[in-house]
Formats: sequence, structure tokens, C-alpha cells
Amino acid sequence: MSDAILPMWPVGTSKDYIEARIELARAERVLRDQVEAVAAARRRMPPGAVLGDYTFQEGPADLFADDTSRPVRLRELFGERGTLLVYHLMFGPEDAEACPMCSMWVDGFNGVAAHIAQHTSFAVIGKAPLAKLREWARRRAWNNLRIVSSYGTTFNADMRAEKPNGEQRPMISVLGKDGTDVRHFYTLPANFLDDAQRGIDLLSPVWNILDLLPTGRGDWYAENSYESDLR
Repeated sequence: MSDAILPMWPVGTSKDYIEARIELARAERVLRDQVEAVAAARRRMPPGAVLGDYTFQEGPADLFADDTSRPVRLRELFGERGTLLVYHLMFGPEDAEACPMCSMWVDGFNGVAAHIAQHTSFAVIGKAPLAKLREWARRRAWNNLRIVSSYGTTFNADMRAEKPNGEQRPMISVLGKDGTDVRHFYTLPANFLDDAQRGIDLLSPVWNILDLLPTGRGDWYAENSYESDLR
């Protein structure tokens, strides 16, 4: 007997519960199909804008080796891959720490970085100076990620990851190689076009797990009190 036809409830479940669960299962399948349809439409997007050849700052892969830094061009971040996934970290030059929600998302990316690396290059780019970014990365134990500073560049503003007032904007972008150029493919911000929130919720399992609970997600907001220590 396949898993598909096995009941999703324990022995002794009421008839009312079973009927409601079957109806919910149908809705969950429709939701899955809609997610896949949106993903297919995303892949059919026409070519995006050609981006400038920005030069960022990056330190050693060892987060505790802060003695050197080097300039790294946007194109170099691709390595041997044809695509580059960028998480735009909300961490401005004057901020004392990164956005708690951004930090929670990046915590998750750090855990699955090896799997992502099998398909695309990935970098976390923030506007704060490199030393600030690396100190925060150490506190969060982001030892599997490439941490890059866009300080002193127009990258954030050009990508719309920075508002005119300098406030940073959380979002994720996909860039691609196009000959010698770097071309924008797709950006997903935290807010939709009508400013509704939860635009990037699907990128973190935390929200989806909370949605499984009887209490739901409520008005919970991540806090930076959760930190790790690599040492």
C-alpha cells in the first residue's frame, strides 16, 4: 500500500475530523500545484537588466581570520557556476546589528549551503563595512556562507535593496552570466507590490512549521537574542 492512500490520522479519529482533513488535503494539493505553476512562470521570464561590474570587499573563508581582506568583483562571485544567488542582508553602515528576520533566514541558508552549492553560487551581501558583517557572521556562526560587503558602492541602491532614505530592504536576487555580462534574472522582496508582507516566507521553514501548529504563527517576530558561537 502506498503512502498516498494511507490515512493521515490515528486510529480512533472522529468522522467529522476525517472529513475535514480530506477537504484540507485537497486544498493542500491545489496549493502545491499553484506553487509549481508560479515557479514555471518564473523560469519563463524574459532577460533582465545588465548590471554594472561592482567591486565588493571580502575576507577569508575562516571567519576568525580578519587580518586580510580583498576586493572581489560581482562576476567573480559566480565562480564556475552560471548563476549567483544573493541574499541582500538588512545591515546598514550605521546599524549595530543585522535585521533579526534577515538573520533568521540566513541561519537557515547556512544550514543548507552545501546543498545550494550543488546548483548555484551563493553570497550574503550587506551594506555595512566588512568588519561589522564578519563580526555578526561570527556571532551567528555563518561559517558555511560567503559574506561580502557592498560598502561604498551603489549596488544596493541600483538593485532596489536600499530605499532613497538609505534604509536597507530585505530580498533575494538571482543573477546570471550572459557572455561577459552579469544579467539580473529575478528578485523576490519581503513585501509584495501592494506592500503586503510575507513575500519570502517560503524561503524559511520556520514560518511553514509555525503554520502547522494550532496556534499558527501569530504575531511572533524573530529576535537577535539567539546567537551561536563557532569557538
